[in-house]
Parts: sequence; structure tokens; C-alpha cells
Amino acid sequence: MQNFRELLEGDGIHVFDGAMGTMLYERGVYINRCYDELNITQPDLVRGIHSDYVRAGADVLETNTFGATAPKLAQYGLEGNLREINIAAARVAREAAGDVAYVAGAIGPLGLRIEPLGPTSFDEARDLFKEQATALLEGGIDLFVLETFSDLSEIQQAIRGIRELCDLPIIAQIAVYTDGNTAYGTTPEVFTERLDEYGADVIGLNCGVGPAIILAALEKMRAVTTKKLSAQPNAGLPRDVQGRQFYMCSPEYMSKFAKRFIQAGAKFIGGCCGTTPSHIKFISDAVRAASPRAQRVFVSGSLPLTVDEQKPAPDVEVMPPAERSQWSRKITQGEFVTSVEVLPPKGCDTQKTLDSIRLLKAAGVDGVNIPDGARAQSRMSALATAVLVEQQIGIESVLHYCCRDRNLLGMVSDLLGAAALGLRNLLLITGDPPKMGPYPDATAVFDIDAIGLTNMVNKLNHGLDIGNNPIGQPTAFCIGVGVNPGAINLDEEIKRFEYKVEAGAQYAITQPVFDTDQLKEFLSGIEHCRIPIVAGIWPLVSFRNAEFLHNEVPGVRVTPSIMERMRDASAISKEAGRDEGLKIARESLLEVRDQIQGVQVSAPFGNVRYALDVFSVLDGFTTARNATP
Repeated sequence: MQNFRELLEGDGIHVFDGAMGTMLYERGVYINRCYDELNITQPDLVRGIHSDYVRAGADVLETNTFGATAPKLAQYGLEGNLREINIAAARVAREAAGDVAYVAGAIGPLGLRIEPLGPTSFDEARDLFKEQATALLEGGIDLFVLETFSDLSEIQQAIRGIRELCDLPIIAQIAVYTDGNTAYGTTPEVFTERLDEYGADVIGLNCGVGPAIILAALEKMRAVTTKKLSAQPNAGLPRDVQGRQFYMCSPEYMSKFAKRFIQAGAKFIGGCCGTTPSHIKFISDAVRAASPRAQRVFVSGSLPLTVDEQKPAPDVEVMPPAERSQWSRKITQGEFVTSVEVLPPKGCDTQKTLDSIRLLKAAGVDGVNIPDGARAQSRMSALATAVLVEQQIGIESVLHYCCRDRNLLGMVSDLLGAAALGLRNLLLITGDPPKMGPYPDATAVFDIDAIGLTNMVNKLNHGLDIGNNPIGQPTAFCIGVGVNPGAINLDEEIKRFEYKVEAGAQYAITQPVFDTDQLKEFLSGIEHCRIPIVAGIWPLVSFRNAEFLHNEVPGVRVTPSIMERMRDASAISKEAGRDEGLKIARESLLEVRDQIQGVQVSAPFGNVRYALDVFSVLDGFTTARNATP
């Protein structure tokens, strides 16, 4: 493993463990015990909890030493055991971490008032922190985490004491309350700037509140520092249930917020009070879906291969991209492609869907995009729909394939089956979580994300399965990926795009574009790794439609000027709103036409004629009015 400071220089996202106290209590240790003492009296118990977090996907384990300073240990008459407790804690965590996780020496507040609010001087506080840090260093740690502090003067002395001993990285975390500020009323902007000045390597939040308030504070912090951020919320606020306190946030809920933390710029994500290995497992899965660093887990003993490194199986000839399909040929040769997105039917009757797609073929559209459970809706299999489209109509499909619903084995089976049935064009996506759809309790798999899936399909195209075993005749997929020019964290989106290109992507289709300046900025940012870009265009049908897309569809931004145009037009009549939406779509397409290599138009409410009307601004294209099945 690289040392932790080298890891800090990278762009990966990493997972901390969850609560230690919660797990000790769950295993029968009452709260009147000194939990820190358990490092020497019941090391197997502590080690077992650490190991559970490693199995759940934690990259960093915190030592069981939150209260192992002299003032805290003195409450149990254990101040004389400080060195023994901290050394044992570090060694127990190291045994559980092995060579797959880092060990962070955890240090909490002293429980004393320091100047100017109390009798303990700055130097005295520094020396107390220094005493604990010395023992943790002796036990063998990779970094320090200072957590659940509210007093900036106190955490400053903790940083000062550590820096007098070593230069190991320091993660400094503050606890905020329901108003988003510390117990002393310090705002996120202020304490972030101070911690930056004090020399913290990572600045973060933990404890105090649940993920929603942590997220709001994190977004304010991002604006005032270039340091990496961390977030370790409680599993919500404790709720009294028949006299007992329970933390109510489910692992799935924490997972959803983990993705939002990433979008807000967090690089280290974990849990505090009330979180368990189950929470960390879901957080780890969410992080894995957003950060390619986790690809180490999906193929045992093998790292993902880049396009240049991928070698075909022996005696296998890889099909050239230009020969895989007509769609792939046009993409490869730099020709402009057109497609329309059509949802699979809600039931098993395909007649209406197929009739609408016949209009697309008659109009000369290159391909029909078939979404795979978009917005976690339940519909007919996208793969089955794509096969029917190609067999009964003869127009090429672009099959969306997501990671949400199938494990690795199921994905390989699906893809081999798709290849055998003649499907050639894929758009690989991670997929929307079930919480977004009508069945929020449905289970999401997410064994891998779109980056890992691109690696997998690239292997299949080279005649290899996920374990690098030969499969015989290779698949011949044209590999497309999704991209979001309107991502909150554009740098992270570009980094993920780079990984997708490395993994073997041949082209990319964007989220619906309403802000053409945003698209141009994104295109400028990917010049160093450019592949053909197909722009998503969504003709609006009303002001309400524009409001919905802007506020409720992740990654979509409708500009204020477009919102105003749709508001004014929709106020006149339904038809005026629809016509204005069509006009805006055409304008957007013309504005970016020379910077893209294709366009995908969504068919609002399944109306493909309306989608075809967007293409009327392209030379030589059959309009919806002239198209007949």
C-alpha cells in the first residue's frame, strides 16, 4: 500500500469505518464502562468490530481511542494506563486492517475548558494531546483523525501537539448541530478557514447530526478551501423508543447521501454514532459507483485494464469498430448520427411502441435508444425490447445497460445473450437508485459502476470474461457511456470520463442539454481525452415539464432564460408551450451542431413525431410530417 500522504495527492474517494461505541453496546458492553479500556481487556472484541468494517469495505479504520486522553481516562481511574491503552488500540486495529486498510489514530476532545473559556492553558492542552499522540505513534498508525471538536482553540492545540511529534497527515473534523454551526456558534465557513490555517491536511465534519445537515454544511465549506473534505455523519438524530435511544437512518438512506457528499466534494466518507458495518457496506457501494479506485474488489486478483493494456485471448481476432454495426461505423468514421430515445412498454404489449419506432426508420433515424429502467421505473426488459426492434423493424437499437439490477454473473450472462441475439450497440450506465422510483424498497446491486462495466464489456470484446478466462468467439459491441455536462462537481465528472475512455468507451451520450454554454465548457475540459460526443436534446412541452426536469431530474439544468420563455409561452396555451419547447430544442441543436458528432432526442410522453420535428433543422432529414411507417 502507498503511504497515506501519497494517497492524499490522488483524486480517489475513500471510505472510513463507522461507529465503535454503537457496536460495542450492541455486543453487550454497557455505557458505564470505559470503552477505551477494552483495547487491553477485550482486544478480540474490538478487533472483531474492526474486521467487520474491513469486510464492509472500509479503507480506513479508526482506533478505539476517542476518549483515551488523560482527563477522560481519569474518570475511570485509568490515566496511568494511557500509554498501554493507546498502543494496544493501534496494534489491534493494524491486525484487522492487514494490508488492505489504513489505521487512523483517533483523538477526541479533552472534556476540559481551555483558555479563554476555562482554566486549562493552551500549552497544557497541547501536552495532553501530545501524550496520547505519542502512544498512538508507538503503536503504529498511518494518520491522525481529530474528531467531534467544537472549540477551535482546542483542536488547534491538538494539531500543534501532533505537529511537534511528526508530519503524519491530520484529518480535523468538527461537530455541528441542527443549525449547521458548532456549539459555540461558529459557522462552517469560519471553522474551515481556521482549520486550513492551522495546517489540517483534510477538513471535515462528524457526529452531532445526520447526513442532511452535514451535507448543507459541507457545501459551504467547499467554497472556502482547496483542502480535501471528509464527512462522517450520525445515522440521524437518536429517537426515543420506549425509553431507548435508536438511530433511525437506514443504510440505504446513508448510501444516497454518500453520493451527494461526493458531489459536494468529499473525498473521505464514513459514519459516526449509530452507524454499523451495514451502513458502511452501503456507503462503500455508493463510493465504488463513483470512484474507480474500488475496482480492485470486483475481479479477484486483477486490476481493471486500460484500452492499451487489454490483450485479446489467444487465437481471437477482435472485430474492428467500423465493422461492428452501422452505428459503430458512422461513429468511427466521424459521421453525424441521429437517435431517438423510446421507453420500453409498461406491459407486455409492444405494438404501440413498435409502431412508433417504425416512424423513426421511415424518417431515416440511425438508431433508437432503449433506456434500462430509467428513474428506477418498472418496464419491459430493455434488452428484449431492443431485440424486437431489430428483428421486426430493422432499425439498429442502442441498448442502455445499467449496473443497478444485476450482479456480475447476471451482467455477463445478459451481455453474452445480447451478443448472441445480434445486438451490437450499448450505452453503459450506473443506473438510478430504486429510491427514485415507485418501488423504493427494491434492492439495488451495484456490484460495479459504469467504469467497471465498460472494462467488462471491453474484455468481452477481446474474448475474455471478468476473470480473464477465454470465452471463445468475442463479442462485437460498440461501447457507449453516459456523461453529465451539468454535474455539480465537473472536475470529478471529467475524471470519471477519463477513466471511461481508458476502459474502452468509443462514444458518449450526454444528459439532456438545455444550457449550451455548460456543454461547451465540458467539451473544452475533455479535449485531452475526446471521443465522439452525442448530445442529448429534450424538447420541452410545458413550463411544468421544464420545472420538473430542472428540479427533480439529477444532472439537468434548465437555464433561467429558457424557464422564462416556457413560462410565458405556456401561459398562452398548451400548444404555444409545446411549440416554444420545440423551438428551443432546435436552437440548442443548431448552436452545438459543429461541436458534436450526433444528437439523441427524447420523445416526450412517447410522442416520436414531436421528437422527429427537432431534426427538421438538419440538412436532408425527413420530417415527422413526411415520415410514414
